[in-house]
Amino acid sequence: MSELPALPVTFRPGRTRAVLLTAGVAIFVVITAVALLLEKLGPGERLSFVLTGALMFGVLAMLARVKVVVDESGVTVVNIATRRRLDWAEILQVNLRPGDPWVFLNLSDGTSLPVLGIQPGIAKQHAIADARALRALAEAHAIKEPEDREG
Repeated sequence: MSELPALPVTFRPGRTRAVLLTAGVAIFVVITAVALLLEKLGPGERLSFVLTGALMFGVLAMLARVKVVVDESGVTVVNIATRRRLDWAEILQVNLRPGDPWVFLNLSDGTSLPVLGIQPGIAKQHAIADARALRALAEAHAIKEPEDREG
């Protein structure tokens, strides 16, 4: 097994984040420029353009906020609109199967939690390495059941 990353560690889709934030800024700037350059717009209409650009930037920023923060006591999964803290004992399995849009955690309560902070979209090899590191950390911190003894 490879060496575990030093804790705390944060996994996030860096390239995807850069693309989303850059696109958000560009959209906001273009829409604001259009609002200022159109001479026939009134102040309310200009404001509505700027607010629309800000709303679009806000949506892209929410998409860019996804991450997974791992420390000694557990994992914090930050998805688009939710944040969930998990103890190590709650994580049974870390999955990233071919074709999956992101990592899934199988949890002790029988549910599965999507982890958008590790997604193979733009940087597939980086996501695979992050998924392996998270899997290794989960296995290293798992509560081991005592083996059955005969006799």
